[in-house]
Amino acid sequence: MTEREYNECVTLYSDNVYRFILKNLRHEDDAKDVVQGAFEKLWVNREQVINEKSKSFLFTIAYNQMIDHIRKNKRITYKEEFTETALGANEQQQNRKRILQEALSQLSETQRSLVMLKDYEGYNYAEIGEITGLNESQVKVYLHRARLQLKAYIIKPENVI
Repeated sequence: MTEREYNECVTLYSDNVYRFILKNLRHEDDAKDVVQGAFEKLWVNREQVINEKSKSFLFTIAYNQMIDHIRKNKRITYKEEFTETALGANEQQQNRKRILQEALSQLSETQRSLVMLKDYEGYNYAEIGEITGLNESQVKVYLHRARLQLKAYIIKPENVI
């Protein structure tokens, strides 16, 4: 990977990587640190990285650094505060967001990452497998179970809007 290709990689994928990490960590500064570390590692290893595989390599690095960060900071928890005064947001939308966040927080780290990669970022099963180190059938099974768990949480009578 050349310097130009690295810069293109930064331009193309930085927002996606940041969004993925932020959704999982739910803390902006930590997400920025993980993403910066991932791009730094990509830069250091740029000569060994094939440009066509740079996206997968980058997400794999970011995912692994996120898992390391979570393990290192296991005892610290951050509470995301929802503001009811967001422009154009009504109470029902805020409730839905809160319930979805609560449902996602019930999932394991792996399940949450799979849901984020598939449903938020739009990766296919093979790409998710490369990023997470799981095989394609494991990705499908874990994702199916995660979705069932999300559904069960969301349709609880106290969560129905």
